[in-house]
Amino acid sequence: MSVLSGKNVLLGVTAGIAAYKTAFLVRHFIKAGANVQVVMTPASKDFVTPLTLSTLSKNPVHSTFYEKENENEAWNSHVDLGLWADLMIIAPATANTMAKMADGTCDNLLMATYLSAKSQVYFAPAMDLDMYQHQTTHENIKKLQSFGNIFIPPGIGELASGLTGEGRMAEPEDIVAFIENDLLSKLPLHGKKVLITAGPTYEAIDPVRFIGNHSSGKMGFALADQAAGLGAEVILIAGPSGEKINNTAIKRVDVVSAEDMYIATHQYFKDMDVAIFAAAVADYTPVSKASQKMKKKETSLTIELKPTKDILASAGKIKEQQLLVGFALETNDEIENAKSKLRSKNLDFIVLNSLQDKGAGFKTDTNKITMIDRDENITSFELKSKLEVAQDIFKEITNKYHG
Repeated sequence: MSVLSGKNVLLGVTAGIAAYKTAFLVRHFIKAGANVQVVMTPASKDFVTPLTLSTLSKNPVHSTFYEKENENEAWNSHVDLGLWADLMIIAPATANTMAKMADGTCDNLLMATYLSAKSQVYFAPAMDLDMYQHQTTHENIKKLQSFGNIFIPPGIGELASGLTGEGRMAEPEDIVAFIENDLLSKLPLHGKKVLITAGPTYEAIDPVRFIGNHSSGKMGFALADQAAGLGAEVILIAGPSGEKINNTAIKRVDVVSAEDMYIATHQYFKDMDVAIFAAAVADYTPVSKASQKMKKKETSLTIELKPTKDILASAGKIKEQQLLVGFALETNDEIENAKSKLRSKNLDFIVLNSLQDKGAGFKTDTNKITMIDRDENITSFELKSKLEVAQDIFKEITNKYHG
């Protein structure tokens, strides 16, 4: 999933021959999952039609302050457009438009929208070689950058005049990649590697039966989505779960038993920056597994169990730079039991769930947590969706890194 997924992208199109490329640019933004609206200068409609961009963006295209609709005049609010946008990109940005942007000239809807924008603005120049090399063009680019606008450099190639050189608008796929990389670089967990365990483990009794628990994996998967959304590279080690992932920044490693999860965790743990152990790992596993399905008998059945390896404790013993977070599901003496686990397993945080809290625990879409840090400071949260809980947990983690 692209970092642009769900973002509102406002595309400003100006009157240059490169305007034909904006049809492909809109397609790339839509493919990345963005919502797109287009504002055109009146003259740009000579190079690409509003119908084309409207069809591709699935939104009306705006070019004037007023439009006739069934004998009524409809007002295109530049303020509303500026507030709607999560980011704005002006492509192609002609020499004329960049001069207006630099000087604050407001003579069309696009310029009014640019001056009203609250979001990050990118601009991708496009013009002939001599125009691009002119001193005023370079001064305007520097001025726009000084305002906080982000410059997407043009390419070098054949130009509309027949000359070859710099001034060719960056290709649509390169513009989208540039913006994606810029957005990613500003995320709080960019460059960090995060390991998350999720779901239950199944401890086999025979080929068809197992010892397990009611964990669905919802909390761990929500944490993985949140970590990826904050720019992290995520390893999700998941026990049997019906939950799905939809972010390409998440690598899912499926396991079944506690031993499988132990091996997978230690395969990746040493390279991680953050590790969150949200899985409900079985505490015991059968001493022996029957090779054939066990037949039902009239007499009682005794299964000898042995403790599983403590994955969290083993990570706490060898951790170096990793920020380590554990979960504790308690039914009594919750705070004291959680603090004891925090100390004994060398954790930086522990997330406490209580089965006494309605709406918390296994298989629910909500959770209610209390977080305790290494200094035993306690922060309690209200009942929330597991996605919101994941946001709260990562807020504490990012505060640890950046606070």
